[in-house]
Amino acid sequence: MKLARPNARLFTSFSMAPKSGRVSKNSMSIDSSKELHAHLVITHLHTDPSLMSEVIRSYSLSSTNLHKAHLAFNQIESPTLVVWNHMIRGFSQTDRPVEAIHMYARMHHQGMAGNNLTLIFFFKACARISDVIFGRKIHVHSLKLEFESYLYVYNALIHMYAMCGQLRFAQKVFDGMLDRDLVSRNSLICGYSQCNKYKEVLRLFDAMTAANIKADAATLVKVILACSHLGDWGFADSMIKYIKENNVEIDVYLGNTLIDVYGRRCLVELAQGVFYWMRERNIVSWNALIMGYAKVGNLTAARNLFDNMPKRCNLLDLYDNGLLSS
Repeated sequence: MKLARPNARLFTSFSMAPKSGRVSKNSMSIDSSKELHAHLVITHLHTDPSLMSEVIRSYSLSSTNLHKAHLAFNQIESPTLVVWNHMIRGFSQTDRPVEAIHMYARMHHQGMAGNNLTLIFFFKACARISDVIFGRKIHVHSLKLEFESYLYVYNALIHMYAMCGQLRFAQKVFDGMLDRDLVSRNSLICGYSQCNKYKEVLRLFDAMTAANIKADAATLVKVILACSHLGDWGFADSMIKYIKENNVEIDVYLGNTLIDVYGRRCLVELAQGVFYWMRERNIVSWNALIMGYAKVGNLTAARNLFDNMPKRCNLLDLYDNGLLSS
């Protein structure tokens, strides 16, 4: 049954939960780490893995100091698994994820098997460079070590296979899980979306709601995009009702997606409602609404919005298309 199209009043009456504050898990600042590192070097204790572990951890979590972590790591005699994990994690999060894979191979060559954390960081690195061959090999290895039973390892596997376009393997891992969380489902949904399997995206979302699993903004971005590609506007419109009833916070990505979809459908009032509903906006938000106004021929509103933009950047294409020309 096709649901009724949402109205703009939803965007003014919606109640939003406040963002929770984030507390840093990094127990040492970079400056403190540098001081400790210097002290350990002076006292000739910089080769002790237990003493250097926190220094390397701090360095490895900073992209600008990762090279220092690597240098310090290479001076350690017999690194512990904790220290190896610091390095693999650090490289997996930078623009050099292949180094995480090399670090894992080096660790394995030295006879250390790793643990569930090692595998999570390793699979993340494989996902980023689409190295499904090595990832599959270590997946088999993890089965022998019985690490696959950990939820986060499962999730990392689904993410890796999905990002590498190996949806059959991703689905197989998902289906074999006894316990699944939102990350498990979002990873699979993102994979199907990336491979243009939009009906599967909607199928997974329906299964989520049937299991009383609350979707978040990341889920709904993929669901709405799938609706847009399939032309299933009834399903897309029902997402606004879902957002309101489940108190889903509209972040900048979900907001931009809604503005773009409504703008393309010439529902510019709804696009405008989302725009002013959003707590945070970026240049994409402004561009999408300007394009929505232009699509319905309201060039005055498009120009007014353009004039009120905090920063006029990345809009040359609008002028090139004659959308904002006088």
